[in-house]
Amino acid sequence: MIMFTHLRNIETAFQQNKRIVALVILTSAIISVAAIYFAFAAYQRASAHIYVLANGKALEAIAADRKDNIPVEARDHIKMFHHYFFTLDPDEKVIESNISKALYLADESARNQYDDLKEKSYYNNLISGNISQTIAVDSIQLNMNSYPYAFKCFATEKLIRATSTINKLLVTQGYLRNVSRSDNNPHGFLIEHWETLANRDTTINNQP
Repeated sequence: MIMFTHLRNIETAFQQNKRIVALVILTSAIISVAAIYFAFAAYQRASAHIYVLANGKALEAIAADRKDNIPVEARDHIKMFHHYFFTLDPDEKVIESNISKALYLADESARNQYDDLKEKSYYNNLISGNISQTIAVDSIQLNMNSYPYAFKCFATEKLIRATSTINKLLVTQGYLRNVSRSDNNPHGFLIEHWETLANRDTTINNQP
């Protein structure tokens, strides 16, 4: 009888040990999963912080998905293209530099307009007349509901010479498609089928 009691005690102890071991394994698994989860969450929080170098100082910035910034980036791409294409000084190197930057942001439709203006001696006339040209983008209509993204740009041009300043209304339109980002095209868009709808004088201010 004592032997059976002893055996039952051994079996009970064995069952208790099994439960303890199972509990330890389960606890370890939970701790491991939790550790992995929190480590991954910490990594995501850390990777969301990026640093940019500005004026020799490292500034913290917050990374965001591109889809959150597409309209902002698209409008800035359009604005920068028009800035480079239409900001001109009576200096051949300045003109070539700005046009070169603009042509990285658009397809052959922009090249065709540039070639047409060049053939008409537009840039030579700016240089010979000591005329500076600037542009201010007033508004951009952008349709994000279909791809490629259609846009229409409204801007004001100024042709500045010694005797007068001519203000011109400029309206252009085109489409944006996605391309790879690069140093020459940081937004990763390309303007396609770009055309000028209006480019007419609005006011002429004569210099005293």
